[in-house]
Amino acid sequence: MIEFQNVWMQFASEVVLKNISLSVREGLTLGLIGTPSSGKTVLMKLAAGLIRPTRGEVLIGGQPITALSEHALFAVRQRIGMLFQNNALFDYMTVAQNIAFPLEQERRHSVAEITARVTEALEKVRLPGIERLFPNEISGGMKKRVGIARATVAKPSIVFYDEPTAGLDPVTSSKIYNLIRDLQTQHRATSIAISTDIDGIRQVSDRVAMLHKGELCFEGTTDELEATRDPLVYQFIRGEMTGPL
Repeated sequence: MIEFQNVWMQFASEVVLKNISLSVREGLTLGLIGTPSSGKTVLMKLAAGLIRPTRGEVLIGGQPITALSEHALFAVRQRIGMLFQNNALFDYMTVAQNIAFPLEQERRHSVAEITARVTEALEKVRLPGIERLFPNEISGGMKKRVGIARATVAKPSIVFYDEPTAGLDPVTSSKIYNLIRDLQTQHRATSIAISTDIDGIRQVSDRVAMLHKGELCFEGTTDELEATRDPLVYQFIRGEMTGPL
């Protein structure tokens, strides 16, 4: 469903991604881990067609998207839901209006259909009845769940989660990961989840990839991640003080 073929990304003189080849099979979740500024979010933006690689190719559902026009990319993006790291909720919109936004962009749903879908989405993220509240009236954990509701309300075939538990306490983080796992079980969307929370990423991922300084240094199952003796990966996932990092 998602494939990177020899992808390079450079901004001015800075090379952010170096020859990345990676694929995510349909219906599976890839956990993307790595040190800060390793290129994780850039890779996700490439998959969403928000930026174009310097070299290489990105394919969605077997379709190369690198050279697509903005009009053609719009159709690709309609298949994608995204939870942004900072939630990116519209402050001037109510919770209901925020969640309804992707459905309204499709311009094929009645008001009654949108209202029903928003209600359903809030029930799935366990926040029934908060439609009329504004983002500044809810907690950080609730904002995350509203962001997840918005990312999944249109039932996209692809969902991206960028640091879904950033800034949250351990209990709330566990609830968010449980929620993501439940939604994945229900919809079977193809997903990429970026996180530095290794325990959390194990809960929701079928496979894990690790980036370091723009290079892919590991890709495999969660069991293979646990068993690896690569010094860099080993140190990162265990948080040890000594090692190559």
